[in-house]
Amino acid sequence: MGKLHVYIILVFVILYFQSVAGQSLEISENGRHIVKADGTPFFYLGDTAWELFHRLDIKEADYYLKNRADKGFTVIQAVVLSELNGITDPNANGDLPLFNKDPKRPNEAYFKHVDAIVDKASSLGLVIGMLPTWGSYWSSLSEKDIIFNPESAKEFGLFLGKRYKGKPIIWILGGDRNIRTDNDRKIVEAMAEGIRQGCNGQQLITFHPRGPGMSSEYFHDAEWLDFNMYQSSHGQHGHDNGLYAEHDYALETTKPTLDGEPRYEGIPVGFYFKGTDPMDRFDDYDVRQAAYWSVFSGACGHTYGNNNIWQMYTPDHRPIIGATIPWKDALDHPGAYQMKHLRTLMEARSFSKLAPKPEMIMNSMEKNGEPVRAVLASDSSFAMIYSPRGKAFAVDKGMVSGSNKKAIWYDPRYGVSYHLSTSDTDGIQTYKPPTSGRGQDWILILENADLNLSMPGFH
Repeated sequence: MGKLHVYIILVFVILYFQSVAGQSLEISENGRHIVKADGTPFFYLGDTAWELFHRLDIKEADYYLKNRADKGFTVIQAVVLSELNGITDPNANGDLPLFNKDPKRPNEAYFKHVDAIVDKASSLGLVIGMLPTWGSYWSSLSEKDIIFNPESAKEFGLFLGKRYKGKPIIWILGGDRNIRTDNDRKIVEAMAEGIRQGCNGQQLITFHPRGPGMSSEYFHDAEWLDFNMYQSSHGQHGHDNGLYAEHDYALETTKPTLDGEPRYEGIPVGFYFKGTDPMDRFDDYDVRQAAYWSVFSGACGHTYGNNNIWQMYTPDHRPIIGATIPWKDALDHPGAYQMKHLRTLMEARSFSKLAPKPEMIMNSMEKNGEPVRAVLASDSSFAMIYSPRGKAFAVDKGMVSGSNKKAIWYDPRYGVSYHLSTSDTDGIQTYKPPTSGRGQDWILILENADLNLSMPGFH
């Protein structure tokens, strides 16, 4: 083979990988899900790494990103102008993001570091959910460090949009703040306009509100808002974040929605309320419960969070909200592993077909206001029911197609499925999960046995 032929092959290989790495994401035709440019459904499984660009050097970022890719995450949510003194404390390389805190004067050295992390994430098949700024730098509720007005917000958005055009990026505006004044709205809309202009509208944009809150309260009908995001926050055990998905799912203008900040693993429960117990912390069960409630209520994905990881805590840093475990040690907490089982289940059963089907639950023995939730495929080929405490429930099997119905238990702790039964009966059937109690959540899969679908996960 001649040198010219080798060169041509290399060019095509490079172009191929560039096209895969930079493949754009779009909204599905039915407005319920995110899809890749080729139409393949994209399950948004996010991790909150707010301080990724600010506190980690490239070697540490590489370590973090590989861990998340191995666990099946698809989106990494990180902030350019981060919350923890992000415009006054240098990054791991000693660089500030802006000269003199001026959004019109970005520091090239800082953004080369951001570039390197974005490219590393892309090489691992990860999308960066990029927040241009934490909300404290634009919100009218801030008492200091407001650096944006509508003009500078548009210019900064244009700079970012141009710089990361063609990269696997989802833009997340807001940064844990809500809209309180006309000027707040003008700043966010100007930044969105700048980003869209810079990237030629080729990347998706959403809004991360302060919790508990929903982007749909402020921007649902905005042309630039491609999908909704809500923050169910960290207030209480058993807080039903599926209610947010239900709200957005019912809106007249159809857009995907998801929880961009639910309760974090390891964070004190209701830390922002007076008199709360700092030793009472959310665990992997709380994390799973939020994930399945949200997705089974119509969300197009979900975001995981860990109190030690979002801030990239180490003993060299002042702990925020009671962080105690170095971020590297927290990477392998059980809740993070278990998010992969959620994605495995969703992709094993064509999650883009699913729609909430609460009427499928004929009777629930669930207590304490923690609901059983059901989803049904658009072609009725399968259904899934989530019981958060393993309590029995009755379902109408006749809603699933086929003359033979197969019942499978799926364990969200370990990603293991168990064949329960196959029968030719319809009608109402009560199912009792294998175990019950706190932390004993189960998913029942009911499906058309004649389709011979493979068992999800381990079995």
